[in-house]
Amino acid sequence: MGSATVQGQLWGSCPADWAEVIEPLLRPIHLATMEALTPLSGLSLLDAGCGTGLALRLAAERGARVSGLDASAALLDMVRGQLPDADLRIGDIEELPYDDATFDVVTAFNSIQYAFDPKTAVAELARVARPGGRVAIEVWGEPARCETEVLFARLKELAPPPPDTAAPLAVSEPGVVEGLLAAAGLEPEAAGEADCPFIYPDLDTGWRGQSAAGPLQRVIQLAGEQMVREAFDEVHAPYRQPDGSYRQENVFRYVIARKPG
Repeated sequence: MGSATVQGQLWGSCPADWAEVIEPLLRPIHLATMEALTPLSGLSLLDAGCGTGLALRLAAERGARVSGLDASAALLDMVRGQLPDADLRIGDIEELPYDDATFDVVTAFNSIQYAFDPKTAVAELARVARPGGRVAIEVWGEPARCETEVLFARLKELAPPPPDTAAPLAVSEPGVVEGLLAAAGLEPEAAGEADCPFIYPDLDTGWRGQSAAGPLQRVIQLAGEQMVREAFDEVHAPYRQPDGSYRQENVFRYVIARKPG
Protein backbone atom coordinates (compact mmCIF):
# COMPACT_ATOMS: atom_id res chain seq x y z
CA MET A 1 0.00 0.00 0.00
CA GLY A 2 1.33 3.45 -0.92
CA SER A 3 -0.92 6.50 -0.80
CA ALA A 4 -3.69 4.57 0.93
CA THR A 5 -1.60 3.98 4.03
CA VAL A 6 -1.40 7.72 4.67
CA GLN A 7 -4.70 8.90 3.20
CA GLY A 8 -6.82 6.22 4.83
CA GLN A 9 -5.77 7.43 8.26
CA LEU A 10 -6.21 11.11 7.43
CA TRP A 11 -9.69 10.81 5.92
CA GLY A 12 -11.25 8.39 8.40
CA SER A 13 -11.47 10.58 11.50
CA CYS A 14 -15.04 11.95 11.21
CA PRO A 15 -16.81 10.35 8.25
CA ALA A 16 -20.28 11.48 9.31
CA ASP A 17 -19.18 15.14 9.39
CA TRP A 18 -17.65 14.85 5.90
CA ALA A 19 -20.83 13.21 4.58
CA GLU A 20 -23.11 15.80 6.19
CA VAL A 21 -21.22 19.05 5.59
CA ILE A 22 -18.77 18.81 2.69
CA GLU A 23 -19.79 16.05 0.32
CA PRO A 24 -23.18 17.64 -0.53
CA LEU A 25 -21.31 20.77 -1.65
CA LEU A 26 -19.80 18.70 -4.47
CA ARG A 27 -23.18 17.63 -5.81
CA PRO A 28 -23.21 20.15 -8.72
CA ILE A 29 -19.99 18.81 -10.25
CA HIS A 30 -21.02 15.20 -9.69
CA LEU A 31 -24.33 15.88 -11.44
CA ALA A 32 -22.57 17.58 -14.35
CA THR A 33 -20.21 14.63 -14.76
CA MET A 34 -23.01 12.07 -14.56
CA GLU A 35 -24.97 13.98 -17.18
CA ALA A 36 -21.94 13.95 -19.47
CA LEU A 37 -21.57 10.18 -18.93
CA THR A 38 -25.24 9.44 -19.63
CA PRO A 39 -26.56 6.85 -20.40
CA LEU A 40 -25.24 4.73 -17.54
CA SER A 41 -28.05 2.18 -17.30
CA GLY A 42 -26.67 -1.35 -17.25
CA LEU A 43 -23.03 -0.25 -17.24
CA SER A 44 -20.46 -1.28 -14.64
CA LEU A 45 -18.93 1.72 -12.88
CA LEU A 46 -16.04 1.99 -10.44
CA ASP A 47 -15.52 5.12 -8.38
CA ALA A 48 -11.92 5.14 -7.14
CA GLY A 49 -11.74 7.26 -4.02
CA CYS A 50 -15.49 7.07 -3.45
CA GLY A 51 -15.57 8.78 -0.06
CA THR A 52 -18.95 8.43 1.59
CA GLY A 53 -20.59 7.55 -1.69
CA LEU A 54 -22.50 10.52 -3.12
CA ALA A 55 -21.21 9.94 -6.67
CA LEU A 56 -21.91 6.21 -6.37
CA ARG A 57 -25.48 6.90 -5.32
CA LEU A 58 -26.01 9.26 -8.26
CA ALA A 59 -24.63 6.64 -10.65
CA ALA A 60 -26.80 3.91 -9.13
CA GLU A 61 -29.87 6.12 -9.51
CA ARG A 62 -29.06 6.22 -13.23
CA GLY A 63 -28.97 2.45 -13.48
CA ALA A 64 -25.24 1.76 -13.22
CA ARG A 65 -23.90 -1.32 -11.44
CA VAL A 66 -21.59 0.39 -8.98
CA SER A 67 -18.36 -0.54 -7.25
CA GLY A 68 -16.38 1.70 -4.94
CA LEU A 69 -12.84 1.83 -3.63
CA ASP A 70 -11.44 4.04 -0.91
CA ALA A 71 -8.42 4.14 1.35
CA SER A 72 -10.62 4.71 4.42
CA ALA A 73 -12.62 1.87 5.95
CA ALA A 74 -14.60 4.42 7.97
CA LEU A 75 -15.76 6.22 4.82
CA LEU A 76 -16.74 2.92 3.18
CA ASP A 77 -18.81 1.98 6.22
CA MET A 78 -20.93 5.07 5.50
CA VAL A 79 -21.49 3.85 1.95
CA ARG A 80 -22.53 0.32 2.94
CA GLY A 81 -25.54 1.57 4.81
CA GLN A 82 -26.89 3.22 1.66
CA LEU A 83 -25.66 0.90 -1.11
CA PRO A 84 -25.74 -2.58 0.40
CA ASP A 85 -25.41 -4.28 -2.99
CA ALA A 86 -22.35 -2.34 -4.13
CA ASP A 87 -18.93 -4.00 -4.33
CA LEU A 88 -16.92 -1.86 -1.90
CA ARG A 89 -13.22 -2.43 -1.24
CA ILE A 90 -10.45 -0.82 0.77
CA GLY A 91 -7.49 -0.20 -1.46
CA ASP A 92 -4.96 2.06 -3.10
CA ILE A 93 -5.73 4.10 -6.20
CA GLU A 94 -2.17 3.46 -7.36
CA GLU A 95 -2.67 -0.31 -7.19
CA LEU A 96 -6.32 -1.07 -7.87
CA PRO A 97 -7.46 -4.56 -6.76
CA TYR A 98 -9.26 -5.36 -10.02
CA ASP A 99 -8.41 -7.26 -13.18
CA ASP A 100 -7.61 -5.51 -16.43
CA ALA A 101 -10.58 -4.29 -18.50
CA THR A 102 -13.19 -4.82 -15.75
CA PHE A 103 -15.39 -1.70 -15.91
CA ASP A 104 -17.35 0.23 -18.55
CA VAL A 105 -16.83 3.49 -16.65
CA VAL A 106 -14.13 4.42 -14.13
CA THR A 107 -14.41 7.64 -12.16
CA ALA A 108 -12.06 9.40 -9.75
CA PHE A 109 -13.67 12.36 -8.01
CA ASN A 110 -11.41 14.53 -5.84
CA SER A 111 -8.93 11.68 -5.41
CA ILE A 112 -6.03 11.49 -7.89
CA GLN A 113 -4.33 14.55 -6.38
CA TYR A 114 -3.87 12.63 -3.11
CA ALA A 115 -1.86 9.84 -4.76
CA PHE A 116 1.89 9.86 -4.25
CA ASP A 117 2.11 9.56 -8.03
CA PRO A 118 -0.97 10.85 -9.91
CA LYS A 119 0.43 9.50 -13.19
CA THR A 120 0.44 5.97 -11.78
CA ALA A 121 -3.06 6.47 -10.38
CA VAL A 122 -4.47 7.52 -13.75
CA ALA A 123 -2.68 4.64 -15.46
CA GLU A 124 -4.46 2.31 -13.04
CA LEU A 125 -7.83 3.88 -13.86
CA ALA A 126 -7.10 3.24 -17.52
CA ARG A 127 -5.96 -0.33 -16.89
CA VAL A 128 -9.22 -1.43 -15.29
CA ALA A 129 -11.40 0.27 -17.95
CA ARG A 130 -12.62 -1.86 -20.81
CA PRO A 131 -11.61 -1.07 -24.40
CA GLY A 132 -14.08 1.55 -25.55
CA GLY A 133 -14.86 2.43 -21.93
CA ARG A 134 -14.54 5.84 -20.34
CA VAL A 135 -12.53 7.36 -17.51
CA ALA A 136 -13.84 10.51 -15.80
CA ILE A 137 -11.77 12.62 -13.42
CA GLU A 138 -13.02 15.50 -11.28
CA VAL A 139 -10.69 18.05 -9.68
CA TRP A 140 -10.78 21.53 -8.22
CA GLY A 141 -10.61 24.32 -10.77
CA GLU A 142 -7.50 26.45 -11.07
CA PRO A 143 -6.55 28.19 -7.80
CA ALA A 144 -7.51 31.68 -8.97
CA ARG A 145 -11.14 30.55 -9.25
CA CYS A 146 -11.33 28.71 -5.92
CA GLU A 147 -11.66 30.89 -2.84
CA THR A 148 -11.12 27.92 -0.53
CA GLU A 149 -7.52 27.96 -1.77
CA VAL A 150 -6.90 30.71 0.81
CA LEU A 151 -7.49 28.10 3.51
CA PHE A 152 -5.13 25.61 1.90
CA ALA A 153 -2.47 28.31 1.52
CA ARG A 154 -2.77 29.15 5.21
CA LEU A 155 -2.41 25.48 6.14
CA LYS A 156 0.87 25.36 4.22
CA GLU A 157 2.12 28.25 6.34
CA LEU A 158 1.22 26.44 9.57
CA ALA A 159 2.87 23.18 8.54
CA PRO A 160 4.98 23.49 5.38
CA PRO A 161 4.69 20.16 3.53
CA PRO A 162 7.65 18.31 2.06
CA PRO A 163 8.15 18.72 -1.71
CA ASP A 164 5.61 16.86 -3.87
CA THR A 165 3.23 16.30 -0.96
CA ALA A 166 -0.35 15.61 -2.04
CA ALA A 167 -2.53 18.75 -1.98
CA PRO A 168 -6.15 19.52 -2.90
CA LEU A 169 -5.27 21.63 -5.95
CA ALA A 170 -2.13 19.73 -6.96
CA VAL A 171 -3.45 18.80 -10.43
CA SER A 172 -5.75 21.77 -11.03
CA GLU A 173 -3.73 23.85 -13.47
CA PRO A 174 -5.21 23.79 -17.02
CA GLY A 175 -4.08 20.83 -19.09
CA VAL A 176 -2.66 18.73 -16.25
CA VAL A 177 -5.51 16.22 -16.06
CA GLU A 178 -5.69 16.00 -19.84
CA GLY A 179 -1.97 15.27 -19.93
CA LEU A 180 -2.28 12.52 -17.34
CA LEU A 181 -5.10 10.90 -19.29
CA ALA A 182 -3.17 11.07 -22.55
CA ALA A 183 -0.07 9.61 -20.89
CA ALA A 184 -2.23 6.66 -19.82
CA GLY A 185 -3.19 6.00 -23.43
CA LEU A 186 -6.66 7.53 -23.18
CA GLU A 187 -8.29 9.97 -25.58
CA PRO A 188 -9.87 13.02 -23.87
CA GLU A 189 -13.29 13.64 -25.41
CA ALA A 190 -15.27 15.91 -23.10
CA ALA A 191 -14.75 18.42 -20.32
CA GLY A 192 -16.87 20.75 -18.26
CA GLU A 193 -17.17 22.54 -14.97
CA ALA A 194 -19.65 23.51 -12.28
CA ASP A 195 -19.83 26.12 -9.56
CA CYS A 196 -19.58 24.53 -6.13
CA PRO A 197 -19.75 27.30 -3.53
CA PHE A 198 -18.78 26.16 -0.06
CA ILE A 199 -21.57 27.49 2.15
CA TYR A 200 -21.73 26.96 5.91
CA PRO A 201 -24.52 28.21 8.19
CA ASP A 202 -21.87 29.04 10.79
CA LEU A 203 -18.16 28.56 11.45
CA ASP A 204 -18.67 25.60 13.76
CA THR A 205 -20.42 23.68 10.99
CA GLY A 206 -17.74 24.58 8.48
CA TRP A 207 -15.06 23.48 10.91
CA ARG A 208 -16.77 20.14 11.52
CA GLY A 209 -16.81 19.41 7.82
CA GLN A 210 -13.39 20.69 6.82
CA SER A 211 -11.57 19.26 9.83
CA ALA A 212 -12.82 15.82 8.72
CA ALA A 213 -10.85 16.19 5.47
CA GLY A 214 -7.38 14.76 4.99
CA PRO A 215 -5.56 18.08 4.35
CA LEU A 216 -6.74 19.63 7.62
CA GLN A 217 -6.16 16.43 9.57
CA ARG A 218 -2.53 16.39 8.44
CA VAL A 219 -1.97 19.94 9.69
CA ILE A 220 -3.92 19.33 12.91
CA GLN A 221 -1.58 16.44 13.69
CA LEU A 222 1.47 18.65 13.11
CA ALA A 223 0.38 22.05 14.45
CA GLY A 224 -2.39 21.22 16.93
CA GLU A 225 -6.16 21.60 16.68
CA GLN A 226 -6.36 24.97 18.45
CA MET A 227 -3.90 26.66 16.10
CA VAL A 228 -5.61 25.24 13.01
CA ARG A 229 -9.07 26.26 14.27
CA GLU A 230 -7.89 29.81 14.89
CA ALA A 231 -6.49 29.97 11.36
CA PHE A 232 -9.72 28.50 9.97
CA ASP A 233 -11.83 31.19 11.66
CA GLU A 234 -9.48 33.99 10.59
CA VAL A 235 -9.40 32.86 6.96
CA HIS A 236 -13.18 32.65 6.75
CA ALA A 237 -13.93 36.01 8.41
CA PRO A 238 -14.01 37.96 5.10
CA TYR A 239 -16.55 35.53 3.67
CA ARG A 240 -19.26 36.13 6.27
CA GLN A 241 -22.62 36.92 4.67
CA PRO A 242 -25.32 39.30 5.98
CA ASP A 243 -27.35 36.37 7.33
CA GLY A 244 -24.38 35.09 9.35
CA SER A 245 -23.48 32.26 7.00
CA TYR A 246 -20.12 31.88 5.26
CA ARG A 247 -19.66 31.44 1.52
CA GLN A 248 -16.58 30.78 -0.61
CA GLU A 249 -16.95 30.57 -4.38
CA ASN A 250 -15.30 27.54 -5.98
CA VAL A 251 -15.23 25.94 -9.40
CA PHE A 252 -14.70 22.24 -10.00
CA ARG A 253 -14.06 20.66 -13.38
CA TYR A 254 -14.25 17.23 -14.99
CA VAL A 255 -12.49 15.61 -17.93
CA ILE A 256 -13.75 12.46 -19.62
CA ALA A 257 -11.52 10.29 -21.82
CA ARG A 258 -12.12 7.09 -23.76
CA LYS A 259 -9.96 3.98 -23.89
CA PRO A 260 -9.25 2.97 -27.49
CA GLY A 261 -10.58 -0.34 -28.67
